[in-house]
Amino acid sequence: MARSALLNVMVAAARKAARGLARDFGEVENLQVSVKGPADFVSAADRKAEEILIEELQKARPGYPILAEESGATPGTDKTHRWIIDPLDGTTNFLHGFPHFAISIALERDGVLEAGMVFNPVTDELYTASRGTGAYLNDRRIRVASRSKLEDAVVTCGIPHRQRGDHAVAIRELASIMPRVAGIRRTGSAALDLAFVAAGRCDGFWENGLMPWDTAAGILLVREAGGIVTDDKNRQSMLETGNIIAGNESIHIDLYKLLTKARALREAS
Repeated sequence: MARSALLNVMVAAARKAARGLARDFGEVENLQVSVKGPADFVSAADRKAEEILIEELQKARPGYPILAEESGATPGTDKTHRWIIDPLDGTTNFLHGFPHFAISIALERDGVLEAGMVFNPVTDELYTASRGTGAYLNDRRIRVASRSKLEDAVVTCGIPHRQRGDHAVAIRELASIMPRVAGIRRTGSAALDLAFVAAGRCDGFWENGLMPWDTAAGILLVREAGGIVTDDKNRQSMLETGNIIAGNESIHIDLYKLLTKARALREAS
């Protein structure tokens, strides 16, 4: 697969940042860790990876603004483009020696997602997509799964942890979905969950309260793999609302209906 110049820039930046993450992951007990909030840790490795990503992306495209998890918004002279980056999606996994985390980079042009990549340094799995050209895993074309029945589906989700999110809503949503599916997984990385939907490894995904850097690259991956991604109101406002439902056409609509019903019951109670 011949990647675009922009994707090559993104992949090169991610691989450079990943070297430090892989090294520190091997010595996870020695990481310097500060507490950003309850159960939400940020490590020295996380901050260093973001610095490398920003440096490399600015070197390649000096005028592009950047939205990043740790440093927030960095302005730029180019008002058309924007990088959206997460240097370490799955920080809690990383800090506990659980090898499921990723670097996520997306590029917007005039508010439209143009390119995205998700990279797990431990497995060396690289997911890439450019608008209109398909989605790939290590240069192999990927597609969403073809399962059409929820009873055959394995879906992933996010569950709010201590002092984060609405636990009552999450429990009601889980109670609505669990009896209807073959299995539910909670992996701790929204970027990889969406990449797994794109690759057909799981059939659907939903989560609430996410940030743009958690999902931007994954949204494009699912779209380019033939899937459907919306927010919880069936709109294309995922980056604004932080709520997301993804899957193939059949699984997406079934998840949407069940989740909508679960929320309506919550509001009525």
